[in-house]
Amino acid sequence: MLTFSAVPGVPEIRAGQSLVDMLAAALDGCGRKLAENDVVVFCQKIVSKSEGRLVALADVAPSARARELASVCEKDPRLVELVLRESTEVVRCVKDILIVRHRLGFVVANAAIDQSNVAGDGEYALLLPKYPDASAARLRQDILDRFGLRVAVLISDSFGRPWRLGVCGTCIGCAGMLPLLDQRGKTDRFGRVLQVTQIAAADEIVAAATLVMGEADEGQPIVIVSGVPAAYFSADKPASSLIRKSGEDLFK
Repeated sequence: MLTFSAVPGVPEIRAGQSLVDMLAAALDGCGRKLAENDVVVFCQKIVSKSEGRLVALADVAPSARARELASVCEKDPRLVELVLRESTEVVRCVKDILIVRHRLGFVVANAAIDQSNVAGDGEYALLLPKYPDASAARLRQDILDRFGLRVAVLISDSFGRPWRLGVCGTCIGCAGMLPLLDQRGKTDRFGRVLQVTQIAAADEIVAAATLVMGEADEGQPIVIVSGVPAAYFSADKPASSLIRKSGEDLFK
């Protein structure tokens, strides 16, 4: 049986703080323990904050291109400049909407730059970790060193989806498990061979964990998931393996 348990008592994170130290203190405070093959989901915000990815907009000088796009989407030119720096392609720019291809490969609004749950009255912006898969791998190793347990680590963010309203938890960093479970070649209950079925296991776990974390002021940025099927731990691949190649993008 799958269980999702938020870790209470995680404080506001500052640049340079150890997330695993924060996790250990929070677990001690609530009497919860990690177990082998648990999955630990970290909200992107605390990973980015610990890695010093908070930017003061006062320090950003918008380029001519940023000012041009800002006049169309009616966003702060300084924020648009950060979006451009984090992106490789502008996919769509209209009023209130700026969709780009992030340098990590995601197609996402505003390069996933966030100003919610960030202090400073809108004068600061939080960027994604530079390399979320590497961040997940470091956290996994730190947990092994601290607790002596092999767990999987996922880093979550909330992305919008084409043709559907609302945001949904999405895995942007993965270490210690298969983010994509390939079912092709297996048979269904009627003996039909599956041709295309691949399960985005990491995304599904993160989406459920995000429901536990909350999206507003809940302050529960770490979730422990127990009971994940053993098949998900049969190999270790990064979350970047979930990204469809741009040449296969049928929605351009």
